[in-house]
Amino acid sequence: MSTFTLPQLSYSYDALESVLDKETMTIHHQRHHQAYVDNLNKALEQSDEKDPDLESILQKVSEYSPAVRNNGGGHFNHSLFWEILSPQPKLHPEGKLSEEIIKTFGSLDDLKAEMKKAGLGQFGSGWVWLYVKFSGSLAICSTPNQDNPMMDIQSVNRGFPILGIDVWEHAYYLSYQNKRADYLDLFWSVLDWSPVETKYEEALSKIRS
Repeated sequence: MSTFTLPQLSYSYDALESVLDKETMTIHHQRHHQAYVDNLNKALEQSDEKDPDLESILQKVSEYSPAVRNNGGGHFNHSLFWEILSPQPKLHPEGKLSEEIIKTFGSLDDLKAEMKKAGLGQFGSGWVWLYVKFSGSLAICSTPNQDNPMMDIQSVNRGFPILGIDVWEHAYYLSYQNKRADYLDLFWSVLDWSPVETKYEEALSKIRS
C-alpha cells in the first residue's frame, strides 16, 4: 500500500521571518505536520484502502475512522499551506481569479477583510478557506480542527479549497501570542497568489469534468 510522506518546503525555515519565525516554521513542519503524516499512514493500515489518493479519501471521509479524518485533513491542509507561501510572493491575483474575486467580494481588500473576520470568528483551532464551490463560484468559510471544504462531512460549505490560513495557535503563537488578528493581517505579505491561481484553474477543471 502507498504511504504518504512529509513534503519538502521550497524555501528555508527562516525565509518567512518577516511574518513567521524560524522556530515556529521548523516545529510546525517537522513535528506537527510529520505527526499527521505518520498517524495517517497508521490509520490507513487499519482500513481496506489499498492505494489511497488523499483527495478521494477526503471526499468520502465519512466512510473512514476519525483518525483518517483528522490526520488526512492535517496532511492535506498543511501541504496546501506550505505551497501557497513564499518569501518572494506574487501579492495580487490576476486574470480570471482576480475577476471572480472582484465579482464575488467587491475587491481584494474586501476578500481579505472577510477572511480575517472568518479567522477571528473561528472558535478554537481551525482553518479559514477560500474555496471554489461546485457551481464554480468562490466562497469563504472556516472549519474546525483539520476539516476542510473538500470533506463530505461539510453539510453546506462544500468545494475545492484553493487558499487556506492555519489558525491553530501552533501556527503563530510564538510570535503573536493571543494576537490572531495581527497574524491574519501580516499573512498576506507572504501569500503567493501564483499557486492559488493554479489551484483555482485546477478546481474549475475538476468541476467541468
